Amino acid sequence: MRVCVVGSGGREHALAHVLGHHHDVVVAPGNPGIPGSVDMPPSEIDADLFVIGPEAPLVDGLADRLRAAGQLVFGPGADGARLEGSKAWMKEVLVEAGVSTAAHGTFSDEAAALAFLDTMDGLFVVKTDGLAAGKGVVVTTDRAEAVDAVRSYLSGDAFGDAGRTLVIEEGLTGPELSVLAICDGHDAVALAPAQDFKRLGDGDAGPNTGGMGAYSPVPLATSATVNDLMDTAVRPTLAALRARGIDYRGVLYCGLMYTPTGPRVLEYNVRFGDPETQVVLPRLTSDLGVLLAAAATGDLAGRADQPTFDDGAAVTVVCASENYPTAPRTGDPIQGLADASAIDGVSVFAAGVGDRDGCLVTTGGRVLTVTGQGPTVSEARRRAYEAVSVISWPGMQYRTDIAADPTR
Repeated sequence: MRVCVVGSGGREHALAHVLGHHHDVVVAPGNPGIPGSVDMPPSEIDADLFVIGPEAPLVDGLADRLRAAGQLVFGPGADGARLEGSKAWMKEVLVEAGVSTAAHGTFSDEAAALAFLDTMDGLFVVKTDGLAAGKGVVVTTDRAEAVDAVRSYLSGDAFGDAGRTLVIEEGLTGPELSVLAICDGHDAVALAPAQDFKRLGDGDAGPNTGGMGAYSPVPLATSATVNDLMDTAVRPTLAALRARGIDYRGVLYCGLMYTPTGPRVLEYNVRFGDPETQVVLPRLTSDLGVLLAAAATGDLAGRADQPTFDDGAAVTVVCASENYPTAPRTGDPIQGLADASAIDGVSVFAAGVGDRDGCLVTTGGRVLTVTGQGPTVSEARRRAYEAVSVISWPGMQYRTDIAADPTR
């Protein structure tokens, strides 16, 4: 089968890498660090299956256009992609589906938003309604900081139109978990869970980012807890979408928190998580392409097998540019890629990478995701950081505590 992966980041590199175990893969547009990259529109590519990586083209309706042209597509249409394109709409669907989530309110008026903040106690969460590349969230115990976020979002100063409507949530505490569910419009199967690290610095210090690392498996995520999540969150959400006439065929990323009063869904994303993909998919031992094609045709029930994973672990560390996430420095030559990739059990996935005179250079905030695999989380972590230690460019930054405490 020929598969076209749409996108250009580390997630798409990981998808292409794993799909390539069994299939012919092309990545559009990809980047100079991803083998098989072609700088041409997906509509001009001949493929048996299209897998759309990023959220923006999904929200923009790329899956609909490809399907209208007769293509087999793994990725929701624009109607289902509203789960990520509008956090306010996502909350409506969660409530309608009876899924446990944080208490919240949606606002486009500053006075009403600030009044709602006054009803909350302790921990404030302010989110843009629209897409903000994973950065449109402020979590703080400082009311003044929450007020600043409300004003900068609603004014458009921070994220333009994406923030002119916002969602304020009660702050929740507890360990987080990411579960990627493969959906065919009627049912879903879960992939191995992962846990990611969103803040920039060690000890969860600094601003939220698109993600600075992840690991899998996660001790708190037993098969029973994952099955419960599928029954109480994912399947009711698919049913609520069907009731709205939405045939959701793609991945549903469920981010949840295990609070003292039980699990609560924090968010849904409509695409493979980044960097969770880089630790979940390398552990897959079954054929990813066959699984995604079955979901795209609406026939997961027709599969006799379920996705299977190895008994080992994977840890990924994001290497980012200087000044990420606010104003990433770019254009620096990347050193040590070949040496890092030669380390046993290591895969280096290219994200913000470009070419200058035959040399790979930084072009974005998150430049590389370095994944180590091993029999245990500890060994996978050791390999990942060994590889990170031989990679360099001016100002490179990364967290040193990814998966240091797998019970986190």
